[in-house]
Amino acid sequence: MAEKSSSAIGSTEKGRHYANRLKVRGIDVMRDPHLNKGMGFTLKERQIMGIHGLLPPALLDQDGQVYQVMQNFHRWENNLDRYIYLMSLQDRNEKLFYRVITEHVELMMPIIYTPTVGLACQKYGMIFRKPRGLYITIHDIGHVYEILCNWPVDEVKAIVVTDGERILGLGDLGAYGMGIPVGKLSLYTALAGVQPHTCLPITIDVGTNNETLLNDPLYIGLKQKRERGPAYDQLIEEFMKAVVRRYGENVLIQFEDFGNNNAFRLLEKYRNKYCTFNDDIQGTAAVAVAGILASLNITKKKLSENKFVFQGAGEASIGIAKLLVMALMKSGLSKEEAVKRIWMVDSKGLIVKNRPAGGLTDHKEEFAQTHAPIDKLEDVVSTVKPTAIIGAAAQPQAFNEKILTDMAKFNERPIIFALSNPTSKAECTAEQAYTITKGKAVFASGSPFQPVTVGGKTFHPGQGNNAYIFPGIGLTAIVCDIRTIPEEIFLESAEVLSKLVEKSDLEEGRVYPPLSKIVEVSTTIAIKVAEYAYKNNLAYRHPKPDNLDTFIRSHQYSVDYQTFEPELYEWPGHKL
Repeated sequence: MAEKSSSAIGSTEKGRHYANRLKVRGIDVMRDPHLNKGMGFTLKERQIMGIHGLLPPALLDQDGQVYQVMQNFHRWENNLDRYIYLMSLQDRNEKLFYRVITEHVELMMPIIYTPTVGLACQKYGMIFRKPRGLYITIHDIGHVYEILCNWPVDEVKAIVVTDGERILGLGDLGAYGMGIPVGKLSLYTALAGVQPHTCLPITIDVGTNNETLLNDPLYIGLKQKRERGPAYDQLIEEFMKAVVRRYGENVLIQFEDFGNNNAFRLLEKYRNKYCTFNDDIQGTAAVAVAGILASLNITKKKLSENKFVFQGAGEASIGIAKLLVMALMKSGLSKEEAVKRIWMVDSKGLIVKNRPAGGLTDHKEEFAQTHAPIDKLEDVVSTVKPTAIIGAAAQPQAFNEKILTDMAKFNERPIIFALSNPTSKAECTAEQAYTITKGKAVFASGSPFQPVTVGGKTFHPGQGNNAYIFPGIGLTAIVCDIRTIPEEIFLESAEVLSKLVEKSDLEEGRVYPPLSKIVEVSTTIAIKVAEYAYKNNLAYRHPKPDNLDTFIRSHQYSVDYQTFEPELYEWPGHKL
């Protein structure tokens, strides 16, 4: 993470901690995760801050504390316990938590994000320790603003909100879905340097249709069936207005893991009025399109020469398809020509015009082909002969041996993206994709897979992780004061990400940069999006900074401990 300039530190972290926390002293310092350094406090600081004697006498600097954390991390025998341990660290020492994440990002990402976060959500009632974020229920209509005012921080810049209806590929988890906003916002800070105190996770609890949860004595949410209709819309509308009233019209609101119908509907309703986006639709689309664009360097085909078959026609698939259409049109095709290259399969089979099995939603109808109905995915693949298959419907093992064999038969280098999360929901494993295609597959997945060796060559599967996209966009939206986020920003991000895949990555089979580089990738995307925003009059922060690279980096969070200086601390009747 880039170091902040002294002026930036003075205007952000020091300004916040020193101006707003002058009276914090003694044990309260150690209970505040923003201030706590554990045994990293020097003797002078312990005396100044009234904590001398409250800690063991030894001094342990941040490097030593990172070592201690990692020793504890490896002591646990399963990832859920590691998740709980890391969340407890975040609750007591924020800078140490983010230092550990950024220094061990490849190891930590699967714990604090997918796939472990999915298991954590399923077990949320059991592992719940300390509230993080806000819970707003259907019974709070008329009082949403008051609830937002209960949050102790006034300077909120980024909100991730879920209603828990479609958590990853796990379905309706209701209030247990809070693990997703918490995890996403952790990545905003760890990967892009968004100031953590400006982040607010929110769960909107309107009930759940999950009978297991309704009968779960540990369930932490409303034990009632999910509310739909006018009352639901009234709550969301009040929420959006209350957020702007409390935090301003430039606050970023990221919708996460809403059900298909509400996700599309709410995105269309609010995208041009608020600084908002839906990560499942738009973030997934950007990272998938980036992977496809990078894949062209391996397949040696133009984008317009490809034909795509999607397993699934939900939020993720429709989002990817729409962004692909934009990319295809940018390459020179008409919209009609672009749509003809996209074939979608849902639970009723191939999406075709005049489908006898029933009507189509507006989002699906856009991609309905003039073709006879086909019921099975494998028959669609054998008929259409696509260059790429993309799975995002949480149908495990949907890419069976016949489909993978056919893809290798039709193509010298077939593109196979099994994007569903968590790992248990993947359409196929990396081993299956590489082994069955005899090493020909250009593979990417939503959750991480280990390297696979076929025919003496080792392939490193690319992970199509939304975390490549949303933190960078979020950082730019915050620091450049972007108030609406058009689709073009996601296409711009996809193109930037695809160009960050190096030749050595492609030779290993990767279509994304290694996760070890994701912090710098996020920063680069933030800088490029900032350039795009100013060029297209989307940024309201004026005057435009002379150097956007320096400007973006100057606003990033520093994971290093700050030094507490005595002249900055005063208490009534006592000046140090």
